[in-house]
Amino acid sequence: MSELKIDGRSLRIEDVEAVARGGVKVRLSPEAATRVRRSREVVEKILASGEVMYGINTGFGKLAEVRIPDDHLADLQLNLVRSHCVGIGEALPEEAVRAMLLLRANVLATGNAGCRVEVVNRVLAMLNAGIHPLVPSQGSVGASGDLAPLAHLAIVLVGEGQAFYRGKLMPGSEALEAAGLEPLRLEAKEGLALINGTQASAALGCLALACARRLVNAADTVAALSLDALAGTDAAFDPAVHQARPHPGQLRSAARMQKLLEGSAIREDHRECGRVQDAYSLRCAPQVHGAARDALEHAWKVLEIEINSATDNPMVFPDGRVISGGNFHGAPIAAVFDYLGLSLVDLASISERRLARLVDASLSGGLPAFLTEKPGLNSGFMMMQVSAAALVSEGKTLAHPASVDSIPTSASQEDHVSMSTWGARKLLLITDLLRRVLGMEYLGAAQGIEFRRPLKSSEILEEAISTLRQEIPRLEADRFLSRDMERAAEMAEDLGRVGTQAL
Repeated sequence: MSELKIDGRSLRIEDVEAVARGGVKVRLSPEAATRVRRSREVVEKILASGEVMYGINTGFGKLAEVRIPDDHLADLQLNLVRSHCVGIGEALPEEAVRAMLLLRANVLATGNAGCRVEVVNRVLAMLNAGIHPLVPSQGSVGASGDLAPLAHLAIVLVGEGQAFYRGKLMPGSEALEAAGLEPLRLEAKEGLALINGTQASAALGCLALACARRLVNAADTVAALSLDALAGTDAAFDPAVHQARPHPGQLRSAARMQKLLEGSAIREDHRECGRVQDAYSLRCAPQVHGAARDALEHAWKVLEIEINSATDNPMVFPDGRVISGGNFHGAPIAAVFDYLGLSLVDLASISERRLARLVDASLSGGLPAFLTEKPGLNSGFMMMQVSAAALVSEGKTLAHPASVDSIPTSASQEDHVSMSTWGARKLLLITDLLRRVLGMEYLGAAQGIEFRRPLKSSEILEEAISTLRQEIPRLEADRFLSRDMERAAEMAEDLGRVGTQAL
């Protein structure tokens, strides 16, 4: 995909990730442009009539009763954006900012914001030019949406704030000039149209969910590797077992793991060994992995509704009504971010337990202690399992839900908030943590299978080992492992990106 047309109604999470990663140009569809113009006509009629309407010719929040004179309406919108640039902390990564720009343009494309088409096109022009506003990661409570992050996004449109352009941080005015763009002069309602909504939360959530979808596939693959390395049985993956409890994710993971292990000579070698059942981290992998799959699919549906929804306030309708509502509240996505985060931490937890069995000579079915040929002289994978345990413990803390918290803001006008932004940030941290734990299990399981030589695993799993070994050599003796672990994390995610995901 080299170009994407947005219409406010059909954006997919895959599209968001593709644009966030770069290389895709984004345009506004003609149908959406027509809706935006009609929405703006409603605002213009209100202004011409002299009617008092919140967000158009009044103050904001607790100051909603203050009437603003017509000759100060442009100042009102600019002051709104300036005053809301109160973000703090580490800047969001470039890909998250690109996702925010796309999502904000898509919200405006719904035709419920009351802005001019020029505003939408200018947001897209900034995105396509590679201007990435500096957006601090902290300072949003997820209602009235992500006000502070979106204000830092909008301030660059008017030639203020700071932005990255071609890898260099500079004043927003210089970034626009370097890209051949003029600063935008905001008109009535347009500052509010740019900052009301959940697009920071949703942008981070899209990136997290896209990664999580690859990781749940990768989890099946590394679990199958571990099972073969531990001389486990695939009996628990029999379809009859899972059809008796037909959760969709469980059925999917069980079928994948059975297919991944098909044809393993290691399995055939111990088929008559007499072992009836394996530990839960092996036998119950489809149930645990499947629960994460189902949580992900639910979150995916909710987030795709969100990114194609109007989250502005007030909302402008073609019939002339302007209604103050609460679509900016991040509760719907905050809840599923927490739910998915819990499930992904559970994936990391069961992965670490499999790695722990691989390094424990009393549990590994004949593998040497800590997966090293000379335990004692070498520590092998001893400390890698410690690192995995540390990450899982961090994950348990991160899994504490954000959505159950609320703190009043804006003189208690905004007296219940969602904390969706923190929920999305935590979810991204959890996916990164899971990726690293799965990478460690990938390393340990491959090493374990290699101790079963000359027996081989299935064709698919041997290919996964071969791919790993092209970049990370087998651990023959102790060496510096941090770089290997980071690369293995990337390669673990790749397991869910290509090849085995089609099973």
